[in-house]
Amino acid sequence: MVACKRQLIIFGGFHESARDYIYYNDVYAFNLDSFTWSKLAPAGIGPAPRSGCQMTASPEGNVIIYGGYSKQRIKKDVDKGTLHTDMFLLKAEGVGKEEEKWTWSRLSPSGVKPPPRSGFSVAVGPGNRSLLFGGVQDEEEEESLEGDFFNDIYFYDMGKNRWFPAQLKGPKSEKRKRRRGRQAESEAAGDGEVEQRPPQGPLEIIKEVVAEDGTVMTIKQVISGPAEEKERSESEEEEEEETGALGQQVEPCPRSSAMVAVKHGVLYVYGGMFEVGDRQFTLSDLHSIDLHKMEEWKVLVEMDPKAQEWLEESESDEEDDDVEGAEGGEEEEESSEEESEDDEGEEQHPAVEPGENPEEYLSRTEQYWIKVARSHMGPEAKEKKVVKVAHAMAKTFHEDSA
Repeated sequence: MVACKRQLIIFGGFHESARDYIYYNDVYAFNLDSFTWSKLAPAGIGPAPRSGCQMTASPEGNVIIYGGYSKQRIKKDVDKGTLHTDMFLLKAEGVGKEEEKWTWSRLSPSGVKPPPRSGFSVAVGPGNRSLLFGGVQDEEEEESLEGDFFNDIYFYDMGKNRWFPAQLKGPKSEKRKRRRGRQAESEAAGDGEVEQRPPQGPLEIIKEVVAEDGTVMTIKQVISGPAEEKERSESEEEEEEETGALGQQVEPCPRSSAMVAVKHGVLYVYGGMFEVGDRQFTLSDLHSIDLHKMEEWKVLVEMDPKAQEWLEESESDEEDDDVEGAEGGEEEEESSEEESEDDEGEEQHPAVEPGENPEEYLSRTEQYWIKVARSHMGPEAKEKKVVKVAHAMAKTFHEDSA
């Protein structure tokens, strides 16, 4: 649902019962002046039935719809899920008048589109842009279901009909110091003259390139002046970006279903969830980032591991799969077993040394946590996902020990 002029516009959704389900692609409007509902009948071909899609109201009073999820029954007791990546414009003509007309049209945006996902969060940012944060892409393999979670940001320019990924620039002062240091080594004699040019011309261009293009290579080529420095700055800045991305204080961990809001150009991201193996982990942290500067994430409220709960739908991995059913007592036994396992596990984990920051602790114990993650996720899990989960577990343990 979105607020559009003096109306609330609702599109799609789904209803599921024990026996069946149905997805919708109908549109309803609630008039904020008369407090009455009306069903719209837009002309043209609209989106297929779906739920969980992105809806954004444009300043002109139109509605943009992106993505979503639906599933279809292909044979008895077998469903196939679909992640939608198409985009539509619901255009209004004569808004507020009796002869108000709505029309569907399909959009074909340019730029770098977000990878397919569900559970992403949406907000309207500055500069006539909407943004997409996080989400999960489920990989269905026979009877198993694995999720690849995201913590990236994609902007959609409503005026130019274009997607582009957001890129963290990092604090300006640090970048300038590093650049000056490299120039001092390579050109000791002409240091002052060379310094005066890069901080001004190229740095102004970088902002425009990041906003329009969003590709890292373009940013790096613009930053440096001499060709020799380009190669050096590219490799060094790649390392800086990688270490920045790994630093737990710099960005929220990957997640889906986060709450987002934008105020005065600042994006706030609260909570959400991610999965470790067959467990769901609910988050309660709060982050923010200035969308104008795009320099760094700020942690407003850290995650409190002691306040989290592991939620499982089935018995623990060590028990037989066929031991199901009988509710009640088993749930209590399960929780007590998990508590004892957690207590034992905490005693066996590598201790955090005095004054050791998260990056140092992860570097020292990474292989241990990878083994722990592998034991939880099983031998079939992909290495990339195992490493991601291992880092999340190490972060949680470090914060719990602080």
